[in-house]
Amino acid sequence: MREASRTTRQRIADRLREQALPVSAIAREFDIRSGEALSHVEHISQSLESTDEQVLVAPPTCEDCGFEDFDDLTNLPSRCPECKSESVSEPTYRID
Repeated sequence: MREASRTTRQRIADRLREQALPVSAIAREFDIRSGEALSHVEHISQSLESTDEQVLVAPPTCEDCGFEDFDDLTNLPSRCPECKSESVSEPTYRID
């Protein structure tokens, strides 16, 4: 199927099969807002429920102390609850 005939969601799914990406990278690559990118990832996850694939989430991680037990895996916290550092990596998504 030609690239132009594929939906943004289909192209994002193909990209997540190739490489794990944070929402900000998806938004940049597909020229969409971060909220829209997250919405696409959520819909992709729902559409894969009847297949043998799934969207996997690597949680946000504090780059200073390594904390990764955040309550919400899909949102980027402003700081680490453990050490209060603001150096927190974004969650990444991939299809496996």
